Amino acid sequence: MPIIKSAKKRVKTAHKAAVRNSKTKRSLKSALKNFQSALKTNSKSVKKTQTQLQSAIDKASKKNVIHKNKANRLKKRAAKTAKAQTKTVSSSKKTVKKTSPKLKSKKTVK
Repeated sequence: MPIIKSAKKRVKTAHKAAVRNSKTKRSLKSALKNFQSALKTNSKSVKKTQTQLQSAIDKASKKNVIHKNKANRLKKRAAKTAKAQTKTVSSSKKTVKKTSPKLKSKKTVK
C-alpha cells in the first residue's frame, strides 16, 4: 500500500477506472456476440443488433477503452457483413417463381 496521500488517491481512482473499463469491455463483447448470433440464425434482428453493436463500439472508443481506428474497423466489418447477410436473404426471396404461366391470346385469321 502507498504511504503518500496522493498515491492513495491514485489507487482509488485507478480502481474506479478499471471497474468502468471492464464494464465497457463486457458490454462491447456481449454486443459483438449478439450480432454474431443474429447473423448465424439469419434473423430479422440483424439491423437492430448492428445498431446496438455500433453504439457499444462508439462508447468504448469515447472512453478510450479501444483505439478509435479499431472502433472504425469493427464498425466497417459489421456493416459489411450485415449488408452481405441482407443481400443473401433478399436474393433468396427473389428466387421464388410464379407457377402459373402467362396465357397468350389467339389471333383470329380472316
